[in-house]
Amino acid sequence: MKGWAIAMVLIGATITGTAHAEDGAPAAGLTAATASAVAPNRFVWADTVPNIGADPVSVVVSIADQRAYVYRGQALIAVSSVSTGKEGKGTPAGTYPILQKEADHKSNLYDAAPMPFMQRLTWDGIALHAGRNPGFPASHGCVRMPAAFARKLFGITSVGSTVTVMDESFVPGDDWVPESAAPAEPDAGTTHANTLQLASLERQ
Repeated sequence: MKGWAIAMVLIGATITGTAHAEDGAPAAGLTAATASAVAPNRFVWADTVPNIGADPVSVVVSIADQRAYVYRGQALIAVSSVSTGKEGKGTPAGTYPILQKEADHKSNLYDAAPMPFMQRLTWDGIALHAGRNPGFPASHGCVRMPAAFARKLFGITSVGSTVTVMDESFVPGDDWVPESAAPAEPDAGTTHANTLQLASLERQ
């Protein structure tokens, strides 16, 4: 009976995408092996990481891996599959601060398409958000994530949290230190809709 109960706990962890130890307690952290096993439209999340205090949250998005890696301080606490920009609309590499967060956002560029748990990286349309996650690049430039993961990530980040997007593969370890990122000002190519939105935000 005990073995059956443990099996059910592990099945539940797989369904919810939450990393747990075999006894059902939250895992202490995530390993590179755990990260490399994350399948399309799936994620793992370590609910509790000891000794992290109020360390800032940062995110690494690897276009080559089609995965996002979430750190609190230098502790890897979550890994998710993602879908980045398809050919011709690639997600630009770089280090970005989160500029804006909106849980129920509609696209300014693509016919008011839903972008749940949107976290804006650039004023010209690049963001993290929940969306279709087939395991390969399929977006118009945004980083799409499984909905449950996008919701969890939205809950722990702040405006100003750092997101690093890289073209190459990423090997998670305990020595990750994010680069600093300065907010980018909208340029002449920014859409009229986003310019109006920025002006509205500045008045608030």
